[in-house]
Amino acid sequence: MTIVQSPRAMSQLEADAPHSLVVRFGADQPLKMDAGVNLSPLSIAYQTYGELNAAKSNAVLICHALTGDQHVANIHPITGKPGWWQTMVGPGRPIDTNRFFVIASNVVGGCMGTTGPASTDPATGRAYGLDLPLVTIRDMVRAQAMLIDHLGIESLFCVVGGSMGGMQVLQWAASYPQRVFAAMPIASAAKHSSQNIAFHEVGRQAVMADPEWRNGRYLDEGTSPTKGLAVARMAAHITYLSDEALQRKFGRNFQDREAPTFSFDADFQIENYLRHQGTTFVDRFDANSYLYVTRACDYFDLASDYGGSLAAAFKGTKTRFCVVSFTSDWLYPTSDSRAIVHALNAAAASVSFVEIDTDRGHDAFLLDVPEFITTTRGFLDAAARARGLAGS
Repeated sequence: MTIVQSPRAMSQLEADAPHSLVVRFGADQPLKMDAGVNLSPLSIAYQTYGELNAAKSNAVLICHALTGDQHVANIHPITGKPGWWQTMVGPGRPIDTNRFFVIASNVVGGCMGTTGPASTDPATGRAYGLDLPLVTIRDMVRAQAMLIDHLGIESLFCVVGGSMGGMQVLQWAASYPQRVFAAMPIASAAKHSSQNIAFHEVGRQAVMADPEWRNGRYLDEGTSPTKGLAVARMAAHITYLSDEALQRKFGRNFQDREAPTFSFDADFQIENYLRHQGTTFVDRFDANSYLYVTRACDYFDLASDYGGSLAAAFKGTKTRFCVVSFTSDWLYPTSDSRAIVHALNAAAASVSFVEIDTDRGHDAFLLDVPEFITTTRGFLDAAARARGLAGS
């Protein structure tokens, strides 16, 4: 008899045995973390698409957003759905796998095979839980650099990512300027705002208030804080959309009924939609990982590492930048992108800036937005010509 595992059980297995490539670093190659500790052993799960050219000059690193993973352009092993960026990555797409060697890794603190709180701590034989040191964006990028070294790539043609991925792009450009030919931070910011920290804290408290969280030891005790994590996802998902998009898609329409039930059932379509987002999310994401990655975003303040000057973070950079924002993104508004552009201009960097008019909110970078697709294609084509890549 064939036993079909539940998505939640599969997600727990992915933490140690991912359905992707994985590189494991031993005690001789620890990850030096901002928390002041060395993390080892370290696993980094990743996917690649396309082929690396002989000069190793066509590598594109994609940095995923908060709850993303390495499954950019392949079927996701848990959900069975297409990769999260198939609008952008693939043969003939703007990030063309016929031309570029595309790399995407799961971040440290994640739950899809890179070392995170759901991973087994070899010292104890049980999940790290909250024993894992707190992770920063810079830690994530250091780990990615270890992966790139492992792949034998000296410099990346482009580093690209949206939201938390955009923070990683900026950190790459600041920490490894000689290794990044082009950079594309999308719908992102150089520091997390007070409002964004507040939203993340609401989500974390929702998780920790769930009695099944068990002080982070739920995997050991065979439970799961699914209700708290679902509420956290529901609250966060609202910030990814815009009022215009919500009104256009849902309005005040009832869900499968003609009148209110005068109960706390999901009377409205928007309520049903958010509940669906919450319940499906818990099948693929670890609750403790949610605490870790949101905290990493909160700690991010690139200028603080350079005496409070964002321009100083990019001093002398030769990297080519394309900064993209969306008019209806109120999570990372255009003013955040303009601050990045101003700093790059002050550092005499090569930078272009595009604000795309759309009512689709922060999540626009994940959707089929023609101007965004055209912008990405144009920037990469121009950078490829400057890099001297064949076929450009």
